[in-house]
Amino acid sequence: MLSQAFVALLLATDVLATPLVQRNKPLITVPIARRVNATSARDLLKIDQARAKAFKNKPAAQPHHGTVSAAAATFGIPITNEAVNYAMTVGVGSPATTFSLLVDTGSSNTWVGADQANPFVVTSTSQDTGNLVAMLGEEFLDQLTLGDVVIENQSLGAALFSEGFSGVDGIIGLGPTDLTCGTLFPDEGDCIPTVTDNAFSQGLISEDIVGISFAPTTSLSDTNGEITFGGVDASKFTGDILFVPITSTSPSSEFVGIDQSITYGAAKTPILSSTSGITDTGTTLLLIASDALATYESVTGAVPDEDTGLLRLTPAQFSSLESLLFTIGGTSFEFTPNAQIWPRALNTAIGGTDDFVYLIVGDLGTDSGSGMDFINGMTFLERFYTVFDSGNSQFGIALSPSTNSTSN
Repeated sequence: MLSQAFVALLLATDVLATPLVQRNKPLITVPIARRVNATSARDLLKIDQARAKAFKNKPAAQPHHGTVSAAAATFGIPITNEAVNYAMTVGVGSPATTFSLLVDTGSSNTWVGADQANPFVVTSTSQDTGNLVAMLGEEFLDQLTLGDVVIENQSLGAALFSEGFSGVDGIIGLGPTDLTCGTLFPDEGDCIPTVTDNAFSQGLISEDIVGISFAPTTSLSDTNGEITFGGVDASKFTGDILFVPITSTSPSSEFVGIDQSITYGAAKTPILSSTSGITDTGTTLLLIASDALATYESVTGAVPDEDTGLLRLTPAQFSSLESLLFTIGGTSFEFTPNAQIWPRALNTAIGGTDDFVYLIVGDLGTDSGSGMDFINGMTFLERFYTVFDSGNSQFGIALSPSTNSTSN
């Protein structure tokens, strides 16, 4: 057990290509549930903007086994969207304690115990490493159960302190391994294998890769998603998966970052020139740089809504809304008018009314040129099938049955 002095120290620190070829391979497939937290959904934009700010202010990842300061080690408190998210059920220990963890490609540490009514339980398989983790918890190595598959010696943070969580127990981090570097104390230079890394190294999956299937819904809670560890689920996408390398532009390169441009409508009005940003399962909205959003407002006629913080259209304006085109790796992906709006059946959940149509394209909070000029959040990802290939440092995207859905 670590000393109270170490805990006090942490509490005092200010934190915050080519088509895929299918082969026979072991996979781990886990259903995930999409849910809306009605108590915080009215602050969707503010929550996403705070997350974006934390991403940009994060110290650059250190090389594996490099050295970092104690202050840097305590910076990386996991940041999550507590308004709308996807959660996965996992088991920890033996006998297993069940936890509901947020699916997050914007972080890579996995931790439990955010809901203090469901804390981490030490069992015969739990090994206390003597480290603290940056999310203000003790590091244990323990069994992690996904479905009927057991991953051994998975690094887990057992929360000593958390705030801002409701109805979930922590985070399963699916982002790049380097995001874990410097998140331990006192072993500051160490990096932590992610859940995907360990499943791969233990031969439970054949590739260090995660396939992600989200889908739009008009319900407050809906088990309509799926995470596939070790490959992809061909039933969840159509055509080929386009792979592009993770961007080299910082700070987007620290995350699941890509390069893309955005145009609007048949006239292909430029919204955002080719630039770098990230794809992130923990962000709800599609955030773009402030100057790009101003152009989007102009071409759509949208106006800010005081009650929700989002842009809004009248139903008549929505009938004239055109598609956004995202060009990634030389290929254009259509983001339809229906994809650009919040589900109208859930308007009241975000503080809106039936009189307006609310847009899920929001303000990132900074002008373009920052090295992170967009975040393709959950509402973007639910229209496509996406892949994070950690082993080859690339991102994949394909059309899905939800691409042209009119459910919203």
